[in-house]
Parts: sequence; structure tokens; C-alpha cells
Amino acid sequence: MFYLLLKTVHIIGASVLLGTGAGIAFFMLVAHLRNEPKEVAGVARTVVLADFLFTATAIALQPITGICLAWSSGYSLADGWIAVSIVLYLVTGAFWLPVVWMQIRMRDLAVLAVETNSPLPDQYTRLFRWWFAFGFPAFAAVLIIFWLMIARPAVPYWD
Repeated sequence: MFYLLLKTVHIIGASVLLGTGAGIAFFMLVAHLRNEPKEVAGVARTVVLADFLFTATAIALQPITGICLAWSSGYSLADGWIAVSIVLYLVTGAFWLPVVWMQIRMRDLAVLAVETNSPLPDQYTRLFRWWFAFGFPAFAAVLIIFWLMIARPAVPYWD
């Protein structure tokens, strides 16, 4: 019973990471393309909140549930597909942490533009480009982790 609870929490956490990441990317992109400071400020406020409430919680739970699942199932963390998943998880985190800072900064720049009744500054656009670029490797890594968890393939040169 405990195993099924762990597995359920782990799957929900993975789904939250994938779904929140895709949702945040979609809403930020749409707001950015509309180029309205008030809309960008509102969406960015929600995005920052969602990242702290949902993404950060899932990020904290995934390693705990994953390690417990591996041990209770008789897997070693050194098994190829698990080890590659861990590396990709760290890669995702390395891209996510700067993205959170960028989102906070973009939100603040958009709020300032609203308060001063001015367009979004060039710094916002530069940050958005970096934010967008960082999303691709992070999202790809999460997709690969999903596949590894489902397929559990033998990993050449690792196993």
C-alpha cells in the first residue's frame, strides 16, 4: 500500500512538473507576443506564484519519492536509466533556477512599465529571449525522464 502511495505521489509530481512547465511557457509566450505591459505583469505574477507553489513543491518531492521507489523496488540508483534520469533532473534544475530569477525580474520590469505608463524595456526583451532559450533543454530533459521512467531501457556504457 505504501509503495502505491509513493508511486502515485511520484507520478503526480512528474505530471505537475511537465504540466506546469508547459502551461507557464504557453501563458508567458502569449503575454509576451501581445506586448502589453499590463498583461505581461499580470501573467508574470501568476507564473512566479505557480512556480513557487507547484513546481518547487514537485521538485522537492520527486527525489524523495523516486529514491524510496527505487529502493523499495530493488533498483539501484546506479542503474543506467535511473542514473541518466538523475543527471537529467539536475540539468533541468540548473536551467530552472535562473528561469525563476528571470521570471521575477521580467515581472518587476513589466510592473514598472505599467506604473510609469511606458512600454516594456529592452532589458525585459533580452530576459525573455534567455528565458525562452532556457526552456527548451529543461523541457526536453523532463520529456526524456518521462520516457526513461516508462521504458526503463538498458543504457549502453552505463549498465
